[in-house]
Amino acid sequence: MQEELAWETDGLLPLERQLHEAARQNNVCRMQELIRRRVNTRARNHFGMNALLLSAWFGHLRILQILVNSGAKIHCESKDGLTLLHCAAQKGHVPVLAFIMEDLEDVALDHVDKLGRTAFHRAAEHGQLDALDFLVGSGCDHSVKDKEPFFLQEGNTALHLAAGRGHMAVLQRLVDIGLDLEEQNAEGLTALHAAAGGSHPDCVQLLLRAGSTVNALTQKNLSCLHYAALSGSEDVSRVLIHAGGCTNVVDHQGASPLHLAVRHNFPALVRLLINSDSDLNAMDNRQQTPLHLAAEHAWQDIAEMLLIAGVDLNLRDKQGKTALAVAARSNHVSLVDMIIKADRFYRWEKDHPSDPSGKSLSFKQDHRQETLQLRSVLWRLASRYLQPREWKKLAYSWEFTEAHVYAIEQQWTGTRSYQEHGHRMLLIWLHGVATAGENPSKALFEGLVAIGRRDLAENIRKKANAAPSAPRRCTAM
Repeated sequence: MQEELAWETDGLLPLERQLHEAARQNNVCRMQELIRRRVNTRARNHFGMNALLLSAWFGHLRILQILVNSGAKIHCESKDGLTLLHCAAQKGHVPVLAFIMEDLEDVALDHVDKLGRTAFHRAAEHGQLDALDFLVGSGCDHSVKDKEPFFLQEGNTALHLAAGRGHMAVLQRLVDIGLDLEEQNAEGLTALHAAAGGSHPDCVQLLLRAGSTVNALTQKNLSCLHYAALSGSEDVSRVLIHAGGCTNVVDHQGASPLHLAVRHNFPALVRLLINSDSDLNAMDNRQQTPLHLAAEHAWQDIAEMLLIAGVDLNLRDKQGKTALAVAARSNHVSLVDMIIKADRFYRWEKDHPSDPSGKSLSFKQDHRQETLQLRSVLWRLASRYLQPREWKKLAYSWEFTEAHVYAIEQQWTGTRSYQEHGHRMLLIWLHGVATAGENPSKALFEGLVAIGRRDLAENIRKKANAAPSAPRRCTAM
């Protein structure tokens, strides 16, 4: 039952509606008048809430006493199984709790609602510290587990509920009274899992200080760091990693926290995990690396982080696809070009291990003003002058691989698609030239001569000599 709907009056007769309103608004005089008129005090709304339950829900002790003295049934329940004790505990009304426990007969302190939760559970779940203290002082059972999902899991103690909702004061009290920190719910989650999944770094720290096991695993082999990754919480992940949380534990599907952060598109968390010695090339049960996932979903920012970190581009998934092939198959053009740039950069870097050119590395599309003129030249070359097969000749002369060329060709089809393919290849080539600090005009001249187009090479050189000179060295794109 949603809290704001507890006092809905649909389905009630007019005087019954007034009775509910009097209970909600603490209108003692009106309540007494309606009782004298013998209005049905047991009348319930669509959620099974009657006037007595409403008085406990809103903490109106005098109304509650009037209704009890008039003969209202004290062992009533809502459709969710909420008793007077549940209502008062959930809303934190200690005077009402005291009246229920001390003045009413046969009240079951540990009675469970339809979710399998006691009043103690309800107080913990909703952060009602005073109510929780009262129930503890009354001798409630601390160990009861619920029977309905919380974080999609059942079998939760009050510790799970407080941790998952982020109620620090209540959580501290539960720790102080000695609830078992390693108690697991039906799927093996501890309270630390619940705090991590709920994105509550303060609760995570509290539980770790109290002695919770940072690398405890659920039945599906999920660590607390997995739950932090699923929720996208960089703060929680940082706390767990600092406490010794292993970044490379894999779940029952072979997924590491990095896999989950990529799959759910949490760039900040991906960056944190990359910088925390996560295995960049870990494979899940589908043999997908984090880059495969980024390529599949076209997460460009995340893909670039992984590429800059230096992933292995030769790894293949269960279908035999590299990350480049996955991006090409999904028609993620920009990502295809980024991966080819990275592959060419890795090859260049292998031969130039001490060169500092990669410090400002990027594999995204180049929009810099200083390369605008050259990029215009390359567009004209691809769209007006290169013949259909010549872009491939150029590509092979510049050591593009068969996989690179095939991946470029998979996007755009038609009689003039070679123009788009050639243009993309030239921009990828330019990235490599800029990274290496070479003279792009000289390199282009030599490439055109190599494929037998000296005419084009000479024409471009003449235009380049007539234009203002460009810087010899470009920063990496």
